[in-house]
Amino acid sequence: MVRGGPKLGHGRRRELGQSFQDGGKHYQKVRPGYPAEAAEWLVPVGAHDVLDVGAGTGKFTELLLARGLAVTAVDPSADMLDQLKAHYPDATAVLATAEATGLPAASFDVVTVAQAWHWCDAPAASTELARVLRPHGTLGLVWNQLDTSVPWVHRLSRIMHAGDVYKPDHRPLVGTEFVQLEGHVTHWQDVVGTNDLIELTKSRSYYLRAGEATRAKVLANLDWYLHEHLGHSEDEELNLPYLTLSWRAVKA
Repeated sequence: MVRGGPKLGHGRRRELGQSFQDGGKHYQKVRPGYPAEAAEWLVPVGAHDVLDVGAGTGKFTELLLARGLAVTAVDPSADMLDQLKAHYPDATAVLATAEATGLPAASFDVVTVAQAWHWCDAPAASTELARVLRPHGTLGLVWNQLDTSVPWVHRLSRIMHAGDVYKPDHRPLVGTEFVQLEGHVTHWQDVVGTNDLIELTKSRSYYLRAGEATRAKVLANLDWYLHEHLGHSEDEELNLPYLTLSWRAVKA
């Protein structure tokens, strides 16, 4: 078993994860997508059936469908899945969790989990996802992170309470059902306006679970930083640097 990842207790993980039960329309509008390179690297040649777990509104599902794959998308939030079904009707949407998909065994060539593995019970999810994978199937884990090696982005992430700090030696926790864990980093930029950054902040778990006073403080600090300190206008477009961290492992 490979160890690493956010140090969240089960209760705290569950509490923060519940933040995303509602607000699917806002999430779909403001959260970034993923670079095509991530899907190209994760999905092996010849794969056909893919399970996208924690699919949310379909940000990564979109890349899988674009590759001509048959995609089943699982998420525990009906609100998120409503957005996925509206935007990506070619995917089969299933209300379920990574730990209990309810899907038949040995049904998929690849399982992907984008921006969601840290909300899962990794050992239990590993057992379940290995069950639904075919022999030698691939588990793919993906995260978008703000590129905090860029000084202005580092300060932005602190104001947003994003927690995005790249650690080159980090390895996500996966169960013993998987071997040959390897990683890949994609550098890219998302074009956003300052109002987009404010709305992005509102979609983060820290903001969603905060009280009104804390929310007001975060937004005031963000407004000052973007418009006064950095001097950007409200209609100006910025290139926001991201890292996409991809991991793949093979069913043992």
